[in-house]
Amino acid sequence: MEDKVHINATELLGDRPGIPPMAEMPEAEDIDPAALLRSYRDGEIDLVCVVGPTASGKTRYAVSLARKFNQLEAVGGSHGRAGAEILSADSRQIYRGMDIGTGKDLGEYGEIPVHLVDIADAGTRFNIYEYQEAFEKAYSDIRSRGGIPILCGGSGLYVEAATCGYTLPQIPPDETLRSSLEAEDADSLRKRLLSLRPETGEGTLQSKRRIIRAIEVARYEDSHPVHRSSFLPKKAYFIGTLVSREDRVARIDRRLDERLSGVSSIGGRTESLVDEVKGLLDSGIRAEDLVYYGLEYRYVTQYVLGVISFEEMRLLLANAIHQFAKRQMTWFRGMERKGMTIHWTAVK
Repeated sequence: MEDKVHINATELLGDRPGIPPMAEMPEAEDIDPAALLRSYRDGEIDLVCVVGPTASGKTRYAVSLARKFNQLEAVGGSHGRAGAEILSADSRQIYRGMDIGTGKDLGEYGEIPVHLVDIADAGTRFNIYEYQEAFEKAYSDIRSRGGIPILCGGSGLYVEAATCGYTLPQIPPDETLRSSLEAEDADSLRKRLLSLRPETGEGTLQSKRRIIRAIEVARYEDSHPVHRSSFLPKKAYFIGTLVSREDRVARIDRRLDERLSGVSSIGGRTESLVDEVKGLLDSGIRAEDLVYYGLEYRYVTQYVLGVISFEEMRLLLANAIHQFAKRQMTWFRGMERKGMTIHWTAVK
């Protein structure tokens, strides 16, 4: 069994344990699928993007919108086109075998094709450059067949990489450097990164994993020629799925309990999240690699290794997911401050 990786509960919860307060809710709009489809076919937009925090109903809404588009196309007599297809913008659903913890219910998509799910092995580290390349390939393929691409997910960095035309460096991982940086605390890492790249965005500074990767990239760029991706920005129409704070909290708690108890419908499987993590460890994936993926995989791995009790795991994980949802909303509101328009719509 791998060495135990300890958690600092104070670092997770801060001085105010519990669910963090949510900023003021954005105004909800009614989305007209027919008008949206006309805008796409007229070339005013070239991508529909559904975003929102965890447990806000993004996938359900994206699938419903895709079906509506297909119905409208059928009524309009559009034949020979591919129809609507969904591209995932979830940083963890790309990994095979990580199904329950990531909420990867492929059955929810039904007849709607989905891309960028199960494209890398669990235990590996799929970077943002690789995601951007994979997105562009799938997006171009859908467009070439006359289809309607719908990007759906809650990973704000992935959404922006896909839509904003970022030029990203192709830089190999440096495991030795990563191991040494992992031993440092987040504040020390922030100072180190800002000394290398003072212009680093706030979103990167909020995640230890992203700080470490940014340091890795900066150090490599300073001493090596780097190939960068080059893709055009998209004319994206952003839709945000909006639920009340109370509903979101209840959904997160209910979904977590379902996954821990094994009654969740994810992928039609009856095993629990604990069973999934045990299976991943038994398959040879290192504990520290699962911990790297964060949230469910971080805390359930600690429980399986005997570092924390089930009750501690449940409490720490629930609070971490609630805080994660708040950070997602902060990211999307930050996109709006940068000039992107998100059309928020209420989802039941």
